[in-house]
Amino acid sequence: MFAKRKKLEMPAPGEALPGRTDRQMRVADAHTVLGHPLKGPWPAGIETAVFGLGCFWGAERKFWQQPGVYSTAVGYSAGYTPNPTYEEVCTGGTGHNEVVLVAFDPRQISYGQLLKVFFENHDPTQGMRQGGDIGTQYRSGIYVANEAQKAEAEAARAAYDAALRAKGFDAITTEILPLGDFYYAEDYHQQYLDKNPGGYCGLGGTGVACQIGTGVEAA
Repeated sequence: MFAKRKKLEMPAPGEALPGRTDRQMRVADAHTVLGHPLKGPWPAGIETAVFGLGCFWGAERKFWQQPGVYSTAVGYSAGYTPNPTYEEVCTGGTGHNEVVLVAFDPRQISYGQLLKVFFENHDPTQGMRQGGDIGTQYRSGIYVANEAQKAEAEAARAAYDAALRAKGFDAITTEILPLGDFYYAEDYHQQYLDKNPGGYCGLGGTGVACQIGTGVEAA
């Protein structure tokens, strides 16, 4: 029970695993589906967004399937341990969330439309879990690159919270934080469900539509 409780509680910064400062994860040069680089610098006009919505295997696929998405990669963010490994993240001792980095062309898909994909493809009311996946690395989170993303994310969260409450759901637990370090996950995690078509995907939405990204704005 102690181990389970620790996985549901964020560690204090001073309690986090030490990690390493001299090594970064090596990943493939190109996305296995989209063919574009997994790392920047990105072409002119490409913007980035970062989301956590449960196990990043299925989450990444949701985004790479969207027209206008240039590239995606999975990794770890919103924690304390530098260059963590998957095994370390799974202990709950790093504070990181499993996240998807989305590089997108805003001329083809807006940040609001990405927020719609985010909210509709998981249950953002579950706290430190997503379905049967339990732990701090499965929390719902939006990690914003600038004030414009922050304002749009907060508006979307408020609007979707109202829509969910109207259907009897609990309050949204999605955190919205400035994007800090993004650490690429191990290469075998990248585009996992393309490499393993029958692999595990534990994501499931609420069935409630998110109107943000369809021309409807929060009041």
